[in-house]
Amino acid sequence: MKRVVTIVVAALALFAAGAVLGLREKPAPMSSSTLPARPDRLAQTIERAQQRLRELPGDHRTWAELGLAYVEQARITADPSRYPLAETALRRSLTVKATDNSDALTGLGALANARHEFAQARTFAQRALRANPFDASAYGVLADAETQLGRATQATAAIQRMLDLRPGLAAYARGSYDLEQRGRLTEATRLMQQALNAAVDPADIAFCRSQLGDLAWFRGDLTSAQAEYDAGLAADPSFATLLRGRARIAASTGNLAQAVTDTATIAARTPTPETLSAYGEMLRLAGRDAEAFRQLDLAVAAHRLFVANGGRDDLTAAQLALAQGRPSQAVTAAQSEWRRRPFAEVADVLAQALHAAGRDSEARPYAEKALAASPHNAAFAFHLAQTQLALGDQAAARLSLTKVRALNPYFSPSDGPVAARLLTDLEAQP
Repeated sequence: MKRVVTIVVAALALFAAGAVLGLREKPAPMSSSTLPARPDRLAQTIERAQQRLRELPGDHRTWAELGLAYVEQARITADPSRYPLAETALRRSLTVKATDNSDALTGLGALANARHEFAQARTFAQRALRANPFDASAYGVLADAETQLGRATQATAAIQRMLDLRPGLAAYARGSYDLEQRGRLTEATRLMQQALNAAVDPADIAFCRSQLGDLAWFRGDLTSAQAEYDAGLAADPSFATLLRGRARIAASTGNLAQAVTDTATIAARTPTPETLSAYGEMLRLAGRDAEAFRQLDLAVAAHRLFVANGGRDDLTAAQLALAQGRPSQAVTAAQSEWRRRPFAEVADVLAQALHAAGRDSEARPYAEKALAASPHNAAFAFHLAQTQLALGDQAAARLSLTKVRALNPYFSPSDGPVAARLLTDLEAQP
């Protein structure tokens, strides 16, 4: 915990020095700098790199730049077919310059993170840092990998080093997320507010507003969250994560038409398993079950496409299996993911899968692990309450549901009302 405080103090001091902001988009995993780049700018970057390489095929830096641009293009467009192109370019860079090529190694680490091969990403980042101990982007890749591998102390250390070397928004946002994961929401918000104060570009402003909105929503402050999302959309109407936040608030306050419209827009722009599933959930809440099932089928297809292009994501496989009512398959996938990376979200999904399979005595320890790692996560507290109720421990469930209400009663448009009803019933008992 002391190390996290160091991040905040260092970051605030660096902002006072007038640091120039970089860019990053959350959630993890991220690219080395995780630019909220616009597709047209990215296409121009790729075109320029390709032209230069036609003239100078031995330019290892441009090969690495091209590879990382393909990683970003895959993220922005939700097209994992860019990943093989990225790998080809990055490995070509290593062929041209086999030693001391931190650019290519960092790019391969970013690609591995994008494919959810986090242990591999850590290895590439470590190799990049051996080649160049002052590569801030490599520390970003390392931080993302360590976070997803459940190595919180190592992630914090990498973020601190990134802050020391290049105090930009890419580092500040990672520091904010690191604090958020530990439940240090006040410090996390302060850090992002400082980033916003220094932001100039509309995309930077939209990004910061999105993060601040998410932090407000996370603590149940819908008014502040809505204000941040609205301000972000005024700066950059195309920033998709702002629409996601607005949809979440709309659904929680009963405006399902707005929620459906916003999630449909996001899914059309970036059809990932996550965005398609979110759209399907809103359709289901709106009573449009046939359309919701269609979106779930598309989410499964998007996940298969991700895997076909070198990705691995048993966590999403588990979530999709749960949504399809296949708890045993969800347990198998979640257990596989937990063996690879003991991250809080993985523990939570494994707990949900075991609960759905009627294995609550096994589910409870994982639910407890998830909440211990992220103590201000209302969804994790609710899932723990579900296992406690299933095991007949009403006293513990009441405490967990009281925690949900205190943290964020709007944590889910579907589960939030369930949590409220369960707590009301328990409180009515003598």
